[in-house]
Amino acid sequence: MKSTLVFCIIIGLGWSTLTNAAESDVLELNDDNFVSTLAQHETTLVMFYAPWCGHCKRLKPEYAKAAELVKDDDPPISLAKVDCTEGGKETCNKFSVSGYPTLKIFKGDEVSQDYNGPREAAGIAKFMRAQVGPASKDIGSVADFDKFLSVKETTLFGYFKDMDSKLAKTFLKFADKNREKYRFGHSSNADVLEKAGESDSIVLVRAPHLSNKFEDSSVKFDGTSESDLTTFVKDNFHGLVGHRTQETVRDFKNPLITAYYSVDYVKNAKGTNYWRNRVLKVAKEFAGKLNFAISAKDDFQHELNEYGYDFVGEKPVILARDAKNLKYALKEEFSVENLRDFAEKLLEGELEPYIKSEPVPEDNSAPVKVAVAKNFEEEVMNNGKDTLIEFYAPWCGHCKKLTPIYDELAEKLQDEDVVIAKMDATANDVPPEFNVRGFPTLFWLPKDSKTKPVPYNEGREVDDFIKFISKHATNELNGYDRSGKPKKTEL
Repeated sequence: MKSTLVFCIIIGLGWSTLTNAAESDVLELNDDNFVSTLAQHETTLVMFYAPWCGHCKRLKPEYAKAAELVKDDDPPISLAKVDCTEGGKETCNKFSVSGYPTLKIFKGDEVSQDYNGPREAAGIAKFMRAQVGPASKDIGSVADFDKFLSVKETTLFGYFKDMDSKLAKTFLKFADKNREKYRFGHSSNADVLEKAGESDSIVLVRAPHLSNKFEDSSVKFDGTSESDLTTFVKDNFHGLVGHRTQETVRDFKNPLITAYYSVDYVKNAKGTNYWRNRVLKVAKEFAGKLNFAISAKDDFQHELNEYGYDFVGEKPVILARDAKNLKYALKEEFSVENLRDFAEKLLEGELEPYIKSEPVPEDNSAPVKVAVAKNFEEEVMNNGKDTLIEFYAPWCGHCKKLTPIYDELAEKLQDEDVVIAKMDATANDVPPEFNVRGFPTLFWLPKDSKTKPVPYNEGREVDDFIKFISKHATNELNGYDRSGKPKKTEL
């Protein structure tokens, strides 16, 4: 029996809204058929879910896209679901499912390992494809060759007359190490080699849906070592304008210009490429100088929010980061001409960086100084004083608890050579040298050395702050000795 890869993923409410085609690819697993169904398949990814689970609901569209990607695979990949609140209660208990969604990989009806792979369509499909068969698929006929390269995925393909050649061994070794990241195929079939016009080579074949007139659809590797191959793939995999997803985001380096719009290669490839081709036209002119990408606006709303965008219409929104990671936004409506002008100015350093900032306070005379992105240099970095800065969020309970303590501290030290400041990190861009991952986060900056902020991890009562500041102040405080004890005032 041909081995079958079953991709059992469970999504929350809204399954009924999937297309009939997508639903027909989904196996319904429950307590009665779970073991018998899994026994028929060599490798299965099972996702246990609850209909009310928010994470499950968010995974639903990616699940549907993954079904489209894998439905014609060989070995075949299927999808299935287990509802832990209805017919699958006993099964979920058996496998100690305590949170949703929970994903596990099965070999037959036995658990092999927990699934810790990507949670977006392409990544899920790629990860599971790597769980079965060899790292590189051996193609034995022209028909299989054509079918293999018709899949909507960029592929590294090896053409080898002799599978014992040094290049073939390098290719297979690289494939084995990167099987969960890239798609691999190879052939030593004479008809395949003749059709390709190759005999001992490695070629990166770009996904057919990304084909365009601005760059070659394939790139031939001209190195010899595994290190050369690693560099080759890194430099060429995404082409002039790559499809930047949550899975591949780290592949794209600054300086980077990204077009955000309704990118969807499953339901609207033509519309997606309509805008991508216009970006490609500009990217071709700046090859080797700037990097370009397209991203689905719904997948990267958090990035759009960083630039002040709550909504993206039909036309792409163009955002960028330079080599220093400063942010820039194309203010004009998208067009090839405006994008070209934007790219030129970014390259020449002629653009004004975008800064997310609250307005500069009209009155900043209170003991606790209010810092915003636009006055951060003045109030914190270049104020000529030692500084304690708190990064907070308005909704943070711990921050609210700290507020009266912080205010009292500032009042006690308002005549000292020390600034007590705060900044709403949700409404302002935080400088990159401040690693803020939770709230409140505090840093100490000595006045003569503010390039390396010192995390404040001591107690959070007034006396704790005073002891720390007294000890670390550049100059001894007027009202406290180095141990933080109040100095005696002479009558």
